[in-house]
Amino acid sequence: MPDPLIVAFVPGVTPGKWERVWRERRPGGRLDLVPLPQSAALAALADGSAHMALARDVAADDRWHAIPLYREGPVVVAPKGSLVAALDAVDLADLEGETVLPVDLAEGAGEDAVELVAANAGVAVMPQSVARALSRKDVVARPLRDAPDTGISLVWPVESPHPMCEVFIGIVRGRTANSSR
Repeated sequence: MPDPLIVAFVPGVTPGKWERVWRERRPGGRLDLVPLPQSAALAALADGSAHMALARDVAADDRWHAIPLYREGPVVVAPKGSLVAALDAVDLADLEGETVLPVDLAEGAGEDAVELVAANAGVAVMPQSVARALSRKDVVARPLRDAPDTGISLVWPVESPHPMCEVFIGIVRGRTANSSR
């Protein structure tokens, strides 16, 4: 039996459904899920401490295989009593005059930005799933209509993939246990 398959995942990604299917199909096979910021997830792939990653906006190239899984829209996170919070959806023009706080998902999960939003220091733009994961009672998230979306991909190295990568790819792509590939 090969070593456990280690899959890193970035903030906002919830790999639980794929983990459940893995455990149903491979009761003896270990799957370790590791939450990491984007830069750490890609570094773990590069150094071999992770075999695959669910990462944001990574395309296939000479180094990585990448299967795009889904896209998600951006939201604006704002203090609960703000003008932005009064809107059902927001355009970039609506943010004119607002302090837009930087969100660096490559290095973290955005908690610092949400903390500053809650302290009424500004607003933050982030993927919807990240805002949902960081939700608090004192902030709201509103869809941002005219900003670029982000994509989540399953990424793994071109060179020397883990022997169980194909099994996990099948699960993520929704193949049944009896599918042939």
